[in-house]
Amino acid sequence: MKKIVLIVLDGLGDRPNKILHGRTALQAAYRPNLNHLASLGINGVMHPIKPGIRSGSDTSHLSLLGYDPEEVYTGRGPFEALGLGLEVLPGDIAFRANFGTVDSGGIVMDRRADRISQGTDLLASSLNMNIDGYIFRVKEGVEHRAALVIHGPGLSSAVTDSDPHEVGKKVETVKGVDEAGKRTAELVNRFLEKARNILRNHPVNTERIKNGLKPANEVLLRGAGKAPDLIPFEKKYGMKGACIAGIPMITGLCNMLGMDIIKVKGATGRTDTNYEGKVSALINALKTHDFVILNFKGTDVAGHDGDPILKKSVIERVDRAIAPLKNQLENTAIAITGDHSTPCEMKDHSGDHLPILFVTSGNLRDRVKRFDEISCMEGGLEINSTNVMDYLLQISDRSDKYGA
Repeated sequence: MKKIVLIVLDGLGDRPNKILHGRTALQAAYRPNLNHLASLGINGVMHPIKPGIRSGSDTSHLSLLGYDPEEVYTGRGPFEALGLGLEVLPGDIAFRANFGTVDSGGIVMDRRADRISQGTDLLASSLNMNIDGYIFRVKEGVEHRAALVIHGPGLSSAVTDSDPHEVGKKVETVKGVDEAGKRTAELVNRFLEKARNILRNHPVNTERIKNGLKPANEVLLRGAGKAPDLIPFEKKYGMKGACIAGIPMITGLCNMLGMDIIKVKGATGRTDTNYEGKVSALINALKTHDFVILNFKGTDVAGHDGDPILKKSVIERVDRAIAPLKNQLENTAIAITGDHSTPCEMKDHSGDHLPILFVTSGNLRDRVKRFDEISCMEGGLEINSTNVMDYLLQISDRSDKYGA
């Protein structure tokens, strides 16, 4: 049996861009190592979840690991919170959060507060509070990101977001989707009102305004959920798994699955991450683990920023970093793909397909020589993300026979 590697370039897929003369960032990038691996393997297109679905990183990563989100997904909040080190107990609810900027009328001016990266620990700690016996805990994440966990009896995740998800719109009042969610929504709205008063006069924001920066004066909440009951990865597959990622949502998900989280110095979850260090850690992890998932977030960051030149640069840095993997094919099955598309023109996720390659020694090959959204359409596969683990198991000689 062979070891397994799954490399995910977050938000990899794109659409033709005028700045890149009608090419995607992947097509425009200098990517000799990705092309070399594609030429040695079998390629195709992968639909996140299923064709046309605009998936999130949480649901797509669940499906890439072989867990059907339609059966187990309850919301992204618990993954984000766990990844940041917050405890999520049975009955707790958790939200993803952004530190954003709103005007005096509650209109969102910037959902990321200039991508604030300093002082968020002070902002987060100032928002820890108790309301009628319910405990609210906030923890900062990468740049503007954070998470909120609420602990107390009778909580429900059936509540709406406060984040309107668009600049120029007013912060939403959280509502209960059903009767069970109404009490929780009331508590959340009380928390948000208290949080606004605290952030309005916080020293971090006073200093930011003085320096001409946008204040982080609003906590935008989304993705409420309770911790799902997931079969541990090792029990499901009989493999010891590890995760290398710079963003809490991915490490939180993998931690929930019982996988080992490997920390890499300089792994930021941004475009300036330690690309070579992450690949080196992956190769080292294969000595002690059967399966390693490696996430590069920078492609998604560039897509959301609408910056095709930056996205192209991130892909080229990934390509240089993965060069050592060409020497691992004898004993390792490798898959490389994205979790969803984040076209720079959209600055958001789309429902487009993604290129995917599978490669190991002795596997079937197709005629694809380039790894990109269009070239891989000529490959031998068209699959959904929930099929990825099945294919990796069979090319690593780990799959069970179906039937007699």
